[in-house]
Amino acid sequence: MIRLLLLAILGAIVSGQVVEKCRTDTYPPPEDTKLPHVIVNLDLDPAERWKEALTPVKDDVVALIKTITDHFNKYVLVAADIALDVLLNTLPEPYQSEIEGVAKVLGLSEGEVALYNVFYELFTLCTSIVEEDKSGQLYHARNLDFGLFLGWDNKNDTWLMSERLRRIVRNVDFQRDGKTVYQSASFLGYIGLLTAVRPGDFALTVNERFNKEGGFIGIYQWIMGDREGAWMGFLVRDIMEHSADYAAAKETLMTHKLLAPAYYILSGNSTGQGVIITRSLTKTLDTQELNATSGRWYLLQTNYDPWEQPPFYDDRRKPGNICMTQWGQDNTGYKSLFNVLSTKPNLNKLTVYTSVLTVREGVTSWLQDCKTPCTPW
Repeated sequence: MIRLLLLAILGAIVSGQVVEKCRTDTYPPPEDTKLPHVIVNLDLDPAERWKEALTPVKDDVVALIKTITDHFNKYVLVAADIALDVLLNTLPEPYQSEIEGVAKVLGLSEGEVALYNVFYELFTLCTSIVEEDKSGQLYHARNLDFGLFLGWDNKNDTWLMSERLRRIVRNVDFQRDGKTVYQSASFLGYIGLLTAVRPGDFALTVNERFNKEGGFIGIYQWIMGDREGAWMGFLVRDIMEHSADYAAAKETLMTHKLLAPAYYILSGNSTGQGVIITRSLTKTLDTQELNATSGRWYLLQTNYDPWEQPPFYDDRRKPGNICMTQWGQDNTGYKSLFNVLSTKPNLNKLTVYTSVLTVREGVTSWLQDCKTPCTPW
């Protein structure tokens, strides 16, 4: 709720969202914006898995974590350190050991790396889309927007956090026995998943849900001993590892207790397999199902409940729906999705990357940079 209040205040200060006509000219994007793939070898000891991928961007990740900690005074950080020690020592494996390994590579405390990972549970703005073409093929896409309220760079006219994140985002291939088990678009150093696909089976993205029972409550409950809830990013990894198929993934997302309210956007490998799941900490509040035969050939989710009108200062839903309708089901695929997500205000100053995921081709991602004039969020 605090974030909603801050957004409302800023919304009243700025003149309004920058909205443009639906773009048709952004795909293909420049080749140098395409994210490279790195490998995380799941056969290695958890403490060693991230070393190879993380080492080349070590300095950038350390600078990013410093950007986070610089926004907290020393008293808050001391209190956070105490809480994070409890949190870290109670995280499930292999995630506890992976965080310890990341901290060792970066030369930082395990508490700092745990704080860095917690941030992605709390401050993620996004747009996710699932669509079905007329042959029954599914496409899944998302914008990942991150960095709100974490410092503004007046020189470059962008958020400091978003600027730093662009240097460390990669497509990650999680491999076992030399074969890719699942893929993600990830900020290196963050060991959970927000954007992921298991080739042949299903794709999954997570959007933050603004709600009074936000993630702070779930994290507090965890620290105080109630550890039934799942961490958002860790749950996605667990699903990529263990869920047999779309139906099993959907069941877990609908029933597992969470630490933070969220929207889970899931797509499968067959016609009609697409759903937006609106979650509280304890239950599913709503599902929106793909049904191309009845005219619902796409689903679009931002950060507000589907049955509520988004606030005037952050309405990405309406412009997104307008553009999806203009492209139509005859024009599904990479080109239309990338153009929709590259149209302001779905493209904004917080947008770090755009990904398109399919069970046939895995994940493809591109860096984004919204040129001024552009909505701050």
